[in-house]
Amino acid sequence: MAANQGERTRRRLSTEERREQLLSVGARLFSESPYDEVWIEQVAEIAGVSRGLLYHYFPTKRDFFAAVVERESGRMLRMTAAVPGIPVREQLGAGLDVFLEYVEAHAHGFRAFHRADAAGDQAVRTVYRQALAAQERQILAALAADPEIGRSPEEEPELRIAVRGWLAFTTAVCLEWLRGAELTREQVRDLCARALLGVIAL
Repeated sequence: MAANQGERTRRRLSTEERREQLLSVGARLFSESPYDEVWIEQVAEIAGVSRGLLYHYFPTKRDFFAAVVERESGRMLRMTAAVPGIPVREQLGAGLDVFLEYVEAHAHGFRAFHRADAAGDQAVRTVYRQALAAQERQILAALAADPEIGRSPEEEPELRIAVRGWLAFTTAVCLEWLRGAELTREQVRDLCARALLGVIAL
């Protein structure tokens, strides 16, 4: 009886906890399989909820995917955030290592994210643009706060465009790497690092 009561207690999640649980399941499934091979029924079964409850939180599969991408983008931003007071050049390699480890571990999700944007899906496109804008702001803030660089887009407007271009370059390089380009993760990291250092040197 006590064990059954414990099980019921564990399953009684708050709205936010349940949403987080569903997104965690989605993040794992989208990282393991292409978008078209992930089914809502599968997510509900793993989470131990009804399909109707999942649709209560996310009306469509696209809404669910967009929410997963938004969650993962936020996590990635936190993982790669610059440490105040330390030069960007000293943090760049470690930050790219974290990013590339994530890309490699979530290859299907990374590819699906960019394919969905190219296909014009509005929900994912909005999340995609917000994620890129947040990455751009984070990099620009780190450059402005760096005592060795101290440059901001307000002072040098071309810097914002250059950083935006670097993000597009890094995405393209990562997609090629995932397609089987004969580069190690260290080589990809160094390539992306040199590109950003070139942007900083503008």
